Amino acid sequence: MVTGIGLDVIEVERVQQKIEKEQGFRELVFGAEEIAYCEPKTHKYELYAARFAAKEAFFKALGTGWANGTAYNEVLILGDDTGKPEIHLKGETAKTLSSIALPKVKISVSHLKNIAAAVVIIES
Repeated sequence: MVTGIGLDVIEVERVQQKIEKEQGFRELVFGAEEIAYCEPKTHKYELYAARFAAKEAFFKALGTGWANGTAYNEVLILGDDTGKPEIHLKGETAKTLSSIALPKVKISVSHLKNIAAAVVIIES
């Protein structure tokens, strides 16, 4: 049974400007594993934007929005062995959300030159 769904769309340029102009923004929003994945890529800002959209969609799917005790850089969007995106929770965010049953979280991300989007579905 679907217990939550979230969708987010963002302009790649907005994420690029934040990363380039605001010192510390990248580390505030993205985990070290995400940064290591995105940085060497040719279209890294598209990848960052898709991950940002996925994090926003995840919080929307929870139905709580961004909750106190959670951090964007502790919600990681990482590919599995086949490249399929998955959500991994770390640190205080994992502890804060441990009371919420998240048995099945499905995620899909997409990006173009100018736009990135993500949808997250939480099932019980």
